[in-house]
Amino acid sequence: MREIPSYPKWLGLAGLLPQMACVAIVLFGPEAWHDAARGIAAVYAALILSFLGGMWWGLAAGAPAAERRSALRWVWIAAVTPSLVALASLAPMVVGSSTPEPSLVMLGAALLLSLGVDARLGRLAPPWWMQLRVPLSVLLGSATIATALA
Repeated sequence: MREIPSYPKWLGLAGLLPQMACVAIVLFGPEAWHDAARGIAAVYAALILSFLGGMWWGLAAGAPAAERRSALRWVWIAAVTPSLVALASLAPMVVGSSTPEPSLVMLGAALLLSLGVDARLGRLAPPWWMQLRVPLSVLLGSATIATALA
């Protein structure tokens, strides 16, 4: 495997900071901040999940034309799914019929499950893709669920 380039590595790790801050607030911060931290964590997880779909779309779009026609149909479908899951998970919270916890669990699970798509991308993705994606998805998905359960 090739080494992860520094920009994706450090910016990816920096992308974990907002969720880690929300976990820290829920675990150690004043109780008055817990609901806000959970709400922010849910919105942030939904944004990142949608971002992943955009990355998959970009990888499919960059594939040779012959591959885009048939072999990659599943990638196009997979690329749209994260945004729909994010919307579905946030909707109950936004309309006031639910607290953020169910949304956080759904989003955290979706982030963990996104690794299945990442693993199937094969040669569409850079050779270091899974080296980057596994720790980022595991940490972000786990932190999202931890924010719900703490």
